Formats: sequence, structure tokens, C-alpha cells
Amino acid sequence: MSDNFKNILEKFKSLENKMSSGDLSQQEYIQTSKEYASLEKPVQTIQAYLKAQDELVQAETMLKDPEMKEMAFAEIKSLKGQIESLQYDVKLALLPKDTADDGNAILEIRAGTGGDEAALFASNLFSMYMGYAEKHRWKVEILSASESDLKGYKEIVAEFSGQGVYARLKFESGTHRVQRVPETESGGRIHTSAVTVAVMPEAEDIDIEINPADLRIDVYRASGAGGQHVNKTESAVRITHIPTGTVSQCQDQPSQHKNKAQAMKMLRARIYEKVREGQSKERSDLRKLQVGSGDRSERIRTYNYPQSRVSDHRINLTLYKLDSILSGEGLDEVVDALIEDHQLKLLASVAEA
Repeated sequence: MSDNFKNILEKFKSLENKMSSGDLSQQEYIQTSKEYASLEKPVQTIQAYLKAQDELVQAETMLKDPEMKEMAFAEIKSLKGQIESLQYDVKLALLPKDTADDGNAILEIRAGTGGDEAALFASNLFSMYMGYAEKHRWKVEILSASESDLKGYKEIVAEFSGQGVYARLKFESGTHRVQRVPETESGGRIHTSAVTVAVMPEAEDIDIEINPADLRIDVYRASGAGGQHVNKTESAVRITHIPTGTVSQCQDQPSQHKNKAQAMKMLRARIYEKVREGQSKERSDLRKLQVGSGDRSERIRTYNYPQSRVSDHRINLTLYKLDSILSGEGLDEVVDALIEDHQLKLLASVAEA
């Protein structure tokens, strides 16, 4: 572990010198500063651990002095407790990091089985994530939305911006199931509907390069509910990445230029996620450690309204706090449990290696 400490501290110092040299281009500086920021917390943890160890050595030398012996025993006991706690923090700091964790995320919600009821629940889930974003002071920008007749969402795509957004949202990918009496049900029977959520890291220019020659851009008239045109100009944009078959489209902005920019942002995120998924499959051992596969067909959570119950099936977590979680206020309890479980699995794999 000491070699790891040395390597991390040297790398951190090297990045610091690189940033202050003034020799970097803007793009190089952005990349270097991101890497520097990702090491700040591990370095602080390592430095605290090494300092506590040094203080323990000094306290143990005080045992030789009869007048200092009692005080030394008390300090040694306290320092050993600190070191034990810091050892766990250091192990976490040395775990392999997802390079996308500190960045923004593109969140897609789509109504699945259940028709209008699924679309209404898609709206409920988006409200939950909006509340969660407000709690964490993240910025949210809706990139694309398709409303149902009952003011639910057939589909909604939004960008969540802020520090560490992807790290806290990435385990939300999968199928979310709801059990409740629909507003459209007169008989009072409980129905089960499903909504799929996909969370992708936002791709930047330095993350992925797209050749403009690989794109097919189609423009068409934006339309509203029932297929009625909401304007007479071809402002809606559909972009297809020909090599991968990835498609994104946007019609919600007032101009073709803005719709193209939003569609391009979604396209970059989708292609970036495909690249990451391919890399993850190649590293199958690491993929097994993830909490769920992130597959949209995988049922990850159930929201039971009659029992006010939320169950996350990946970690067997059940909470009777439906209202709190759906407001976004109580979602951290679920997210923290998922992150902790993920970290424990990673620690176990490191110990076995």
C-alpha cells in the first residue's frame, strides 16, 4: 500500500506542477484539472493517514518518560482509533474510479408497459429526480419531452449538471415498477406498470470524437399531440450516427439550430455510453462488481403505493417512505445504500486479488 501512496502523491504533485507551468493548451488544462480534482480527496485521506501514523510513533516514544506515560497511553488509544477508521477510508480512496463519476449526466425516462398509467408514473419519477436535483443544488435542463394525453411523459430526456451527478444517479438505470390504483381505474384495482430509466455520462469533446461525415441530419416539422403541426417550418432535427446506428432527435426548441445542438448533446452521450459499455464488457471481472447491469430491461425497484413501500431488488432494501423518496428528499437513503454496497463488493474483490 505504501507504494500506492507514493505513486498517488507523486502523480498529484506532477499534475499540480503541470497546471501551474502555463504550457498547456485549454483542452490539455481542462483534462489535467479534471484528473487533479479526482485525486484531491484520495490525497487528503492518505496525508491524514500518514500524519496519524507519524503522531503514533511520537506518542509511543513518550512512553519512556514516566511523567508523560499516562498522557501517552491516552493519545495512543485515540490515534489507533483514528488510524483504524482512516485505513478504511484509504482503501476506498485507492479503489478504481469511474472517470465519469464527477461529471454531469443525461437522464432518459420512458414509459413502458401500462399505457397512460406508465406515462403518469414517468412524470412522477421525473418529479422525484427534479426534487433530488434541487436538494443537491444541481441544474436541470430538459432536452426533449413527449407528453401523453393525460399530461404524463411518454419520454423525457434531461441534462443534470453539477459536481458528482453521475456518481449519484448512475445506479438508477433499469426498470422501475409501480403498483397502485390508476387514476383511470374506476374499479379500484391495483395495477402494475413499468418505466425505464437510463442514465448516461455527458460526453465532452475530450471524451469522444465524432466525425461529421458519419452523421446524417434530417429536418422535419415539429408536431404536437395527435400529430398536429405546432409550426410551419422544419425546425425539428433528427441526427443519425451511421457507424453505430445511434439516433437522437429534438423538436422542443423554437429554432432548428437549438434543436440540432440539443440532439447532438444527446447523441454524444448515447455514443459515449456505448463505448463505455463495450469497454466494460471487455473488463468482465469489473462488470460483475457493479450493482445491477444497468440494462433497461432489468427490474431494479418497485414503488408500492398501497403499502407506502419502496423496494430496491438489487440490495434487498425495503423502506416504508414512499412519499419522502418520491419527493426526492428521501432518495439519498437508497442511493447511499447502493453506493456502499458497490464499494464493499469492490473492496472484497481487491482483498481476494
